[in-house]
Amino acid sequence: MKGSQTSAKQNQHHRTLGRHKSPKPPGKAVSVGKEEKASSDLTKDHHFSKDAPEVKEHPVSPDGRKAPSQLEATSRKDDDRNWCQSFGEHDFSDDDQRRVRVGGDLQHLPWLSRDDIEKMQLLTGGEVVSKTRVPAHGQVLQVALDPPSHHQNIPQLKDSQQHGAGHNTTHSERCQRGLCSLIKRPEDWFEVFAFHLDRVLGLNRSLPAVLRTFHNNILPYRYIDGNPRPVVWWDPDIQHLDDRDSDQNSVPLGWVQYQKLLRARCGNQTGLSTEPCVGVLHAEWGRLALFDFLLQEAIGEKTKQVNDRLDRNCCGFTPDPTELCVENQLHSKCGNSKDLQLVHILVRKTNPSRLVFIDNSGRPQQSSDNLNFRLLEGIDEFPEKAISVLQSGCLEHLLLRSLYTDKEFWDSYGGHTGLRPLVHLVEKRGHYLLQHIRDKRLLLRRDL
Repeated sequence: MKGSQTSAKQNQHHRTLGRHKSPKPPGKAVSVGKEEKASSDLTKDHHFSKDAPEVKEHPVSPDGRKAPSQLEATSRKDDDRNWCQSFGEHDFSDDDQRRVRVGGDLQHLPWLSRDDIEKMQLLTGGEVVSKTRVPAHGQVLQVALDPPSHHQNIPQLKDSQQHGAGHNTTHSERCQRGLCSLIKRPEDWFEVFAFHLDRVLGLNRSLPAVLRTFHNNILPYRYIDGNPRPVVWWDPDIQHLDDRDSDQNSVPLGWVQYQKLLRARCGNQTGLSTEPCVGVLHAEWGRLALFDFLLQEAIGEKTKQVNDRLDRNCCGFTPDPTELCVENQLHSKCGNSKDLQLVHILVRKTNPSRLVFIDNSGRPQQSSDNLNFRLLEGIDEFPEKAISVLQSGCLEHLLLRSLYTDKEFWDSYGGHTGLRPLVHLVEKRGHYLLQHIRDKRLLLRRDL
């Protein structure tokens, strides 16, 4: 029921992207990119032709999917104003009376679910009551939180308290009830940016995250030295392997098997429990590849990219000598695909067919070359909601509007002026991705 409510809310958000548009005359081509700021209803699977101005309809494919249909070309009237473009710099005032802060009017942002809002409230205002170290992650602290008093009427958090999350509850019990978070390093601030990007694109696979300055004496001094840190909700439902050397995976998966399962189209043409499948739906890999491709240029030190999940060996680009994949001699294994392993491939115990995206952190850098297209290798379809946002030209407005709700994050990283260049880097990656979709004539999968 919660998923249906969230889906309906987000579908409404994406329908607004195409509202108040007048269709172009039949036969006119649509440019996929910000230059023409074209948007599409994308209510069916669509097929992007490399050069052709229009796309032919195709019969139903053997796996029962609708084949690509005509791409509805749309353009804006000069006097039309899409709501996602109605925000200017004056709307991002530092006046607290005009701010939409966590716990305020977040329900007006349709890409954030009620569950997202509740968890952001917990992360922002919850009191730290206990802490523990995370094995093999020395600079990450797990803390249990008491919901802020003025938010204890939130159904989920109230239910947690009524069922044993009181003063006599152990740290582990609190975490199992969803009242824990991970405090990360200050340089991992991009985790917050990535969460909002994930929600604006309609992927909904990242864990809620906020930026917060702590003052609680329970914490070690370096956590209360005045520097804001990213706080990520700790999900007790994530499944981990028992192998300590591979506990950041829910399933063991190498590059060769990964490419095989992509060709098998698990859940469509092949059963989820049938080899080479690992229980994850085929469409999930398109979401992951899209997300990591957009983030690869926006984060990292020097030429560091988001490759931990699909390309931890840095085989798809030329790594900087300071990259961990070089220092740990992983890059030298690129010649043998059988030695390449995927990491951070995680699912929930209660929903093992859907991926969960974690550790979306890094630092911004400005290089515009050396893109890692290996992240897209074998991917034959992408989620239509995310592509419709990239096409619409609204990503900057939506993403800045979403980031604005996190006052600590907004103020710490320069507000509209400071964050806009970072958003532009992600938009540039989006243009390359849209071109890749056209060139490869790939499919867009409608989210169910």
